[in-house]
Amino acid sequence: KIVDRIDNDGDGFVTTEELKTWIKRVQKRYIFDNVAKVWKDYDRDKDDKISWEEYKQATYGYYLGNPAEFHDSSDHHTFKKMLPRDERRFKAADLDGDLTATREEFTAFLHPEEFEHMKEIVVLETLEDIDKNGDGFVDQDEYIADMFSHEENGPEPDWVLSEREQFNEFRDLNKDGKLDKDEIRHWILPQDYDHAQAEARHLVYESDKNKDEKLTKEEILENWNMFVGSQATNYGEDLTKNHDEL
Repeated sequence: KIVDRIDNDGDGFVTTEELKTWIKRVQKRYIFDNVAKVWKDYDRDKDDKISWEEYKQATYGYYLGNPAEFHDSSDHHTFKKMLPRDERRFKAADLDGDLTATREEFTAFLHPEEFEHMKEIVVLETLEDIDKNGDGFVDQDEYIADMFSHEENGPEPDWVLSEREQFNEFRDLNKDGKLDKDEIRHWILPQDYDHAQAEARHLVYESDKNKDEKLTKEEILENWNMFVGSQATNYGEDLTKNHDEL
């Protein structure tokens, strides 16, 4: 049972700390499973490494071999943009520079947000995605356009106005009306924010009926839906397996 496994010290209660540890474990397992699932698709020569050439051929081989087919399609622009971007990311993940990724390096390539040495790539890719006018910054309209598609002359919903305030007050730290790389890093990779801790606190707060700052199995089961929508159960995935139930 999942609850028994989260309850590390076996005292019949789940604390915030135990939940945080469990969520981090689930996150790691998800990433490991994800890499394992796609590994054989790219490791063509079965040498337990993935070269850039193998990845490029598996992902872009048809496009590279049949460029005429894509010439006028939107796929052409997508591939043209993504190929150099993937190569740049692959090289950043490839710590020893041999253009061949070990499992650890390939994990960093697929999940760069989990690796310290990949954080700059995450920031750069975010900037490139949102910076539509190509000036190297994200202005307020670009920031909003990333989450809201504005209709002609239609009023903006309240949440969009709230996001504009967020931009002005908390995102644009130097108040110059746009976000540079440092401000983007502060926004998407905040130093003082522990996602697992926040999730664990939220789950305990919402489920802790008697406010003793720990959860019984009954309290967890009563708040079943919240746990199903949480990383604690891999968003319900773990509950669909026969051997894993709350």
